[in-house]
Amino acid sequence: MEKKIAVLIPCYNEAKTIEKVVKDYKEVLPEANIYVYDNNSVDGTDKIALAAGAIVRYEYRQGKGNVIRSMFRDIDADCYLMIDGDDTYPKENAREMCDLVLNGRADMVIGDRLSSTYFTENKRPFHNLGNKMVRFLINKIFKNKIKDIMTGYRAFSREFVKGFPVLSKGFEIETEMTIHAVDKNYKLVEIPVTYRDRPEGSVSKLNTYSDGFKVLRTIATLFKEYKPAFFFNIISFIFAAFSLVLGIPVVVEYFKTGLVPRFPSLIVSCIFLVIALLLWITGIILQVIVKKDKQQYELYLNLLRSIKDENIQK
Repeated sequence: MEKKIAVLIPCYNEAKTIEKVVKDYKEVLPEANIYVYDNNSVDGTDKIALAAGAIVRYEYRQGKGNVIRSMFRDIDADCYLMIDGDDTYPKENAREMCDLVLNGRADMVIGDRLSSTYFTENKRPFHNLGNKMVRFLINKIFKNKIKDIMTGYRAFSREFVKGFPVLSKGFEIETEMTIHAVDKNYKLVEIPVTYRDRPEGSVSKLNTYSDGFKVLRTIATLFKEYKPAFFFNIISFIFAAFSLVLGIPVVVEYFKTGLVPRFPSLIVSCIFLVIALLLWITGIILQVIVKKDKQQYELYLNLLRSIKDENIQK
């Protein structure tokens, strides 16, 4: 049975580039279905995409994460290729990325911009800094060596798409899916791709500051959810350190004089010590829950795979 490929293009006001993007990927992946999900565009993006041969659908909740959620829920395929509608990613890598998924070598293929031309092509210096910062944080926290965390050029297996709980609403979606893939031990492959900046007249929808803050907030939230013991141990250590700083001088003075002249400091020190202990216990309990959730997730993936095998046999 021929395997199905779906090309996913989330769009918001990409009238200048969407026709070329659709035609490029129809050329290199003629057997694929090209889906353009329009996210409240006002420049006729949907009509241009339809005329170019794409299947056009609509997501009225604003934000890239909302669009990806609808795409992943609505579309059934064996391989999903996600690209942006701004014509910044090369079509030449599409076939290789899809083959890696279809041949079972990867559950997620990451089109790595940062190892090629991104820093010379991209004209927004704070975007460059943000990409480096996010890469450093995630690789340190989750002990990995992914080169491009926030690229919008990716290929996915059906198993990943149908097992990924999309919670992000905006541009933090790429960060969320990367962390999810690392945490759940999916097969990841990175290939360098040649990035080119947006053509003249095409405007980025990414706000450097507000979206950058959302990405950092997402990293902190997912750090807490995926590695709660580590997260709460850090906070517990801070409270314990404050407790020792306040409490040790009081204890030393007591052993010297038999008096406790700074009683409020002792009380605050004890409170901080209790908080530190509670945070440490919280981290342990949540880590046990996370481990149990991972076990349940693995069972879910086994069930998903068995259903897929049954459908193939039929």
